[in-house]
Amino acid sequence: MLTQELNHAWIENHIPHQGDMCLLDYVEHWDKETIVCRASSHRDIDNPLRAHGQLGIACGIEYAAQAMAVHGALLAPIDSVTPKVGYLVSVRGVTMVVTQLDNVAADLLINASCIMANESNMLYQFSIHADDKLLLEGRAAVVLNADALAINLGKNT
Repeated sequence: MLTQELNHAWIENHIPHQGDMCLLDYVEHWDKETIVCRASSHRDIDNPLRAHGQLGIACGIEYAAQAMAVHGALLAPIDSVTPKVGYLVSVRGVTMVVTQLDNVAADLLINASCIMANESNMLYQFSIHADDKLLLEGRAAVVLNADALAINLGKNT
């Protein structure tokens, strides 16, 4: 379903993260339910998520969240000026197979599959692999248009 080049520049123009914080290189595949992105930024010594000289595996959740954001941008209606802003509100069932990402020589393949969606929430199953080896997996809940949701919740109190 790639009708245009979904490279780093496209991604940077369609998600909130800019510059070094835009971690994904490009989209390999996407459809209505899934997205697969590739990243090499985990090997970058200047990766903004590095701490104490390393990039811990938990940072992979940010890679997955960015893939989810790209998926949301791709699913937005063509006439949509700006896609709904999503906020990662929880992760569950996370399995971390390795401790670090910066020592992984191969590119990362980030998979995210939407397992539930409605107007205000999305639930994704995600995984990160390198050379066909599982590094990280879990589920993530995303709230869409959280500002509007907070306003509506405030009216109900």
